[in-house]
Amino acid sequence: MKKCRVLFSKLILVLLLVAWLSACGQSASESSQESDAPSEENTSSEKYKISVAHTVPETGSTHLGMEKFEELVETNSDGQIEVEIYPNGQLYASEREAIEAVQAGLIEMTVTASAPVAGFKSEFLALDLPFLFSDHETAYEALDGELGQKLLDLLPDVGLRGLGYGETGMRQFTNSQHPIEKPEDFNGLKIRTMENQVQIETFNALGATAEPFAFGELYSALQQNVFDGMDNPLNLIHQMKFYEVQDYLTVSNHSYTATVAFINDNFFTQLPEELQGVVQDAALEALDYQRGLARQQDDEGLEVINENMEINELTPEQRNTFIEALEPVYSSFEEEIGAEILELARSYQK
Repeated sequence: MKKCRVLFSKLILVLLLVAWLSACGQSASESSQESDAPSEENTSSEKYKISVAHTVPETGSTHLGMEKFEELVETNSDGQIEVEIYPNGQLYASEREAIEAVQAGLIEMTVTASAPVAGFKSEFLALDLPFLFSDHETAYEALDGELGQKLLDLLPDVGLRGLGYGETGMRQFTNSQHPIEKPEDFNGLKIRTMENQVQIETFNALGATAEPFAFGELYSALQQNVFDGMDNPLNLIHQMKFYEVQDYLTVSNHSYTATVAFINDNFFTQLPEELQGVVQDAALEALDYQRGLARQQDDEGLEVINENMEINELTPEQRNTFIEALEPVYSSFEEEIGAEILELARSYQK
């Protein structure tokens, strides 16, 4: 009887031990499952920052377009992407410097005129050929179509990705010496250009001495008579107050200047695919919005300019005289642009 009680006690102890081990195992299993389950911290979205530098003032359509871009990106990414804008040449006085900074990954993004881009991909020279696009609508057709896409497709090779085209607009001649009515009126004038060989050769072909110069420092250079003249769209002549240091404006519409929004290609491709779409869509919407603002600011600017400068407009006959004088510029850049791109660009010429 005593032996039975001992055996029974041992059995109870065994059962209690098994139950305890089982409970420990279950607890360990639950603990393991809990540790394997992603915590709130682990599932939090990674944050990204896009710094955007450009050279135009806060009142300019480019800056306002980038503010729209900032709003769209931050809203549509649910705050996962923060956008910070540096306008008015705060970081880089020249557009070329800004492009190089994006290339090097010093900043993520910039918006520049298309002209300096030719220093990185010579095919972009096509966009600066004189009297190529007769009006804004033709320029939009070209840039938003086959020509514009072929050019953007070239940029990843140099570490850039083009998100789309905005505009500075149709360019006009200005100078401090006399009205411009015929090619010979450029003889002896020193003209500021962007860093673009087509622009330089265009003015040299008209008899001027052309030289590139940083946009952010242009007002002072004109004020100090370093240059006699330049060309720019009406909206920038107004916003930068160039009418204070230039006396004559010729409405020539001799060149249309697009802007290009660039982002560092490596940064863009490392974004999650969903966020790539957010950035791309926001850029296209913001650039379209910017185009409308630029044309509105052209109209507003002309009213102010008219009060401060003597204005003349090229007649169709005068315009044809300039076109004939500048025809050699097209053939001289065929090799750098490439026959295919040049032919495609000229298909939009009217």
